[in-house]
Amino acid sequence: MYQKTKDIQKRYDGFLQTTCLWNESAIYNLHQFKIDVNYTKIDLEIDEKLRLGKYIERFVSFEFKQEKSISILCENVQIQQNKITLGELDLIISRNNKPIHLEVIYKFYLYDADVGVTEIERFIGPNRKDSLVEKLNKLKEKQLPLLYSNECSDYLKSIKLESSEIKQQVYFKAQLFVPLSKEKINLEKINTDCIVGFYMNQKEIEQFKNCKFYVPIKKDWLIIPHENVDWLNFHQFKEATNLILEREFSPLCWIKKQNGEVSKFFLIWW
Repeated sequence: MYQKTKDIQKRYDGFLQTTCLWNESAIYNLHQFKIDVNYTKIDLEIDEKLRLGKYIERFVSFEFKQEKSISILCENVQIQQNKITLGELDLIISRNNKPIHLEVIYKFYLYDADVGVTEIERFIGPNRKDSLVEKLNKLKEKQLPLLYSNECSDYLKSIKLESSEIKQQVYFKAQLFVPLSKEKINLEKINTDCIVGFYMNQKEIEQFKNCKFYVPIKKDWLIIPHENVDWLNFHQFKEATNLILEREFSPLCWIKKQNGEVSKFFLIWW
């Protein structure tokens, strides 16, 4: 139980240290929710079977409960039409007695200069199956408009609210990774503080044969890399990642260089 609590604390600290993907309303006129980082000892039981997105939502709930100005009015509310789910409201909170509909997003994106023409279009998922643009469009066209649907109106009445009095914001955090060969990238809209590592392919990894490696489980992708893990040598690391790469899945990994420097990176299959 002590180790589980310790793991949750490290993940929570990593979540808190992840910055918002942009400031104010720089992208798609989506307004970022701002909250001061408050590092506290976490007191929370979490089902380890939860997928990462739901796991993070528990962290957000805990974070908000530490703030006197915030009260959670509802969370994870499914809006249905004839028993068919239209979508889900992540959170409706009251901040200083003003209601806010908040969508919570935590993503991992890689910068690929060969995709699109704008910096926003160039951030894609580690497995190339999703992108920042797709997520922003979904927020703008589906998730946020749900609040103004007739079906949602009925729910809002049950908690004595109307959509016209609710502000909408996003709590969009992300870890960004840049190509190994191009670690300096000029970004105008995206928060550069989100850049936490690099990515490389199987050929590029060969130059790090004298380093040590670690492959965390997905929930530990949140954690800030540290030395106190069971490091693998290059051969062990290759064995551990080959099967993952064959499934066309890009694992997040840690690397410890010979000078003791520890950092995180994605090993890509593509």
